Amino acid sequence: MSRLAVFAAALAFAAPTFAAPATAHADLADAKGAKVGSAVLSGADGGVHVAIKVHGLAPGKHGLHVHAAGKCDAPDFMTSGSHFNPGGKKHGLKSAAGAHLGDLPNLEVGADGKGEGHFMLKGVTLGEGPDGLFGPAGSAVVIHEKVDDETSDPGGNSGARIACGVVTRG
Repeated sequence: MSRLAVFAAALAFAAPTFAAPATAHADLADAKGAKVGSAVLSGADGGVHVAIKVHGLAPGKHGLHVHAAGKCDAPDFMTSGSHFNPGGKKHGLKSAAGAHLGDLPNLEVGADGKGEGHFMLKGVTLGEGPDGLFGPAGSAVVIHEKVDDETSDPGGNSGARIACGVVTRG
């Protein structure tokens, strides 16, 4: 074996790997700290798949976003920051200028207070880079009190934050 091959093998063995996790999750709590649901995030081709399931919420459509800080301090969850938007785009899935990377479709909650959905965050990773949900500030899944109109900047007129969960690995 040549010296170069031995060096390359040693380097490959010693080099740390920084692969993005295959999955992540967020336990969603309301302003009183009661668990109201969870979200499972999975790496997918071209983005991150978000599967969310909630209970105990008011019936109707609710704005749903990934926010740019991994903090969920009650009662208003403002510590979760603004929507995840590393590209500096305008808000809304219907925005002609392109949406925030953290914009998701509205979450429908039934008369029984339960809701679930499967959504895609396009262009997002479960990594640590600029489009990654595990950057220096982390990220959080946030549910708002009202329907997101999907066009108004910066938050779609979706009202107060009523549930929040920090996105964690695994």
